[in-house]
Amino acid sequence: MLLRGYGTAGPWGWLTLLQVACAAWASEITFELPDNAKQCFYEEIVQGTKCTLEFQVITGGHYDVDCRLEDPDGIVLYKEMKKQYDSFTFTASRNGTYKFCFSNEFSTFTHKTVYFDFQVGEDPPLFPSENRATALTQMESACVSINEALKSVIDDQTHFRLREAQGRSRAEDLNTRVAYWSIGEAIILLVVSVGQVFLLKSFFSDKRTTTTHVTS
Repeated sequence: MLLRGYGTAGPWGWLTLLQVACAAWASEITFELPDNAKQCFYEEIVQGTKCTLEFQVITGGHYDVDCRLEDPDGIVLYKEMKKQYDSFTFTASRNGTYKFCFSNEFSTFTHKTVYFDFQVGEDPPLFPSENRATALTQMESACVSINEALKSVIDDQTHFRLREAQGRSRAEDLNTRVAYWSIGEAIILLVVSVGQVFLLKSFFSDKRTTTTHVTS
């Protein structure tokens, strides 16, 4: 699978392309999508190939992003606005370059971290003769079962890594807010304490002035 990415992500665009080049074999990419930016990816697909696009926003803002998928004729196959995560499966209707884009143009100051998994076609059989008419041997059946179980483990690990990254981001954001709130409370407490001291001093100053005036 060979993905090509283009967008209006400014300096992040090069980082995205580098990540694409390193991770294209796995068809799983995590990239930064700056505020007010759009990132598109392109894939050559043969007619009749079954494809699945799955994405999730890991960090940033309200964890939402716009997603759009188009066929070679520019016909929109999938379009969702401000989605946190979603999955879409389709079968290519013709040969050509399919385009899918992620947009954060509705955000003016919050950048996002987006993960997506784009699968083209189905995995080849574990054994060249797996689809033969005769039954598989006990060893082959065990290997097929182990292979399916390992695929499930990989999917679960990816899911939990994303959840862990999202949870860590939220915890760090909450920690930052608590720190700022604590600093604000400390400043308010200091201001109130100093104000009380000056207020009490003003009471005693007024009493001393009044007493002196009566004696005179």
